[in-house]
Amino acid sequence: MRQYLSRSWRILSRPSVHFSLGFLILCGFVAGVIFWGGFNTAMEVTNTEAFCTGCHEMRDNVFAELKSTIHYTNRSGVRAVCSNCHVPHNWTDKIARKMQASKEVWGKVFGSIDTPEKFQAKRLELAQHEWKRFKANDSLECRNCHNYDSMDFTRQSVRAQAMHSTHLASKEKTCIDCHKGIAHRLPHIPPGEAPTDTPGQEVPKGER
Repeated sequence: MRQYLSRSWRILSRPSVHFSLGFLILCGFVAGVIFWGGFNTAMEVTNTEAFCTGCHEMRDNVFAELKSTIHYTNRSGVRAVCSNCHVPHNWTDKIARKMQASKEVWGKVFGSIDTPEKFQAKRLELAQHEWKRFKANDSLECRNCHNYDSMDFTRQSVRAQAMHSTHLASKEKTCIDCHKGIAHRLPHIPPGEAPTDTPGQEVPKGER
């Protein structure tokens, strides 16, 4: 054991061209800590409400709508920010979502939704992309806050109890199937094109 330690110390203390191996390892470790800290800080900054609403495309459209919903203002004072509903919390899914979201920068760069008129014209397409993503990941972002095992059915409406205890419990349906438009207005859906997997979903009267 003593010989092993002695040999290891000689390797670590052996100089490279200018510095010892031990010094290089220490520098690498410090650099790694700095990089990792900076990376995670940047990740958290891009998850803030201020960052998400920094462009008028989001601030003047979907964020303005969010302010009138229970996810923004409610009796308990718990507010959901953009990332709570659009970015998973666990690290691997979060990184995958961030990589996917980087493509959305193109919309900003090329001005494809830079006016209210352009936004409304593409709104259904944008919503369908997000609905499809939620459907594919079993509404993972909804589960950042909502847990089926913690639901108190006695405090839910009769209809909600029936839907949650059957379709959700059996995993036949997922949150987004019934809760499209929960935080933002539903886009105009042409007659005959409404989702068929959404029990009781109605297009808002003003959008018909």
